Amino acid sequence: MDFASLHDLLHSTYDEMMPLCAQMTGIAKGIAGLGALFYIALRVWASIARAEAIDVFPLLRPFVLGFCIMFFPTVVLGTMNAVLSPVVQGTEMMVHQQEGNLAELTAKRDKLQEEAYLRNPETAYLVSNEKFDEKIEEMGIIGPEDAVTIAGMYAERAAYQTKQWIMKMVHDLLELLFHAAGLIIDTLRTFILIVLAILGPIVFGIAVWDGLAGSLTAWFSRYISVYLWLPVSSILTALLTKIQVLMIEKDIEALSDPNYLPDSGTWYYIVFFLIGIVGYFCVPTVAGWIIEAGGGIGSYGRNVNQTARHGAQGAYTGGKAAMAGAGAAVGNVGGRIKGALLKGK
Repeated sequence: MDFASLHDLLHSTYDEMMPLCAQMTGIAKGIAGLGALFYIALRVWASIARAEAIDVFPLLRPFVLGFCIMFFPTVVLGTMNAVLSPVVQGTEMMVHQQEGNLAELTAKRDKLQEEAYLRNPETAYLVSNEKFDEKIEEMGIIGPEDAVTIAGMYAERAAYQTKQWIMKMVHDLLELLFHAAGLIIDTLRTFILIVLAILGPIVFGIAVWDGLAGSLTAWFSRYISVYLWLPVSSILTALLTKIQVLMIEKDIEALSDPNYLPDSGTWYYIVFFLIGIVGYFCVPTVAGWIIEAGGGIGSYGRNVNQTARHGAQGAYTGGKAAMAGAGAAVGNVGGRIKGALLKGK
């Protein structure tokens, strides 16, 4: 199964679904227009009530969001994808480079391993049909004892081939699960990105309203966090592939020794597929460490509120102290004036 074509199919599906977000701009314009009316009216009336000059700069926010809604596919999504796509391409190049090295070294390792088996007369007949036939011809069939020996050779050869077949089946199965886990992560990523992109104009329209501006920051942070799932999974794949490359290089160095007798146990290569399967499902958590998926707006608002509350309490305490000091000073002056008037009598 060609998993690369399936990943390309998901990417093309995302590109095909992007124009659907334009259908939400009409609804988003209505929500944003009503929100802009209340947003501007509240600030204008508040400035008039306080007899202050109207600050025009904050009133431009609804117009900027409205501009983003009208040109959402190109201005918002186009800009974000243009900025984030080089990260994806860079990590995919890392994976392709490591996979190319792994394929070359694996072929070299298998060839050296077969040559090592052929060098040893006791194991040459296990991997070569010609060596097996030559050994039988050298022994000849003289009596029942030779027939039992030949049967044992056939059984040993069959056991070796069965072991190799089982290991290959387990290797192929875990490799299939490894690539399937990566495909699951990519499918969920594509689904979430499509939902965020199609409903993005609605989020921009809601963000115009007072008290809901944090939804815009949360939308950006979640979109970027989910978009980074693919680079994080590519880095994981490149890491595991690099470890396998180093292990195969170590095997090649050992097989270069003419006296080295290889064993058929390569189970440690299969372990890395298990590690990769578990690691793939940790990708969303790692991507959430890169950028806060909640947008950080909650903690920011909480810190601002706490600072404002502490400042208000400090101002209230300072005001009480100032009023007490002013009262004492006025009382002192009043007492002195009263004393001077009594002495004048």
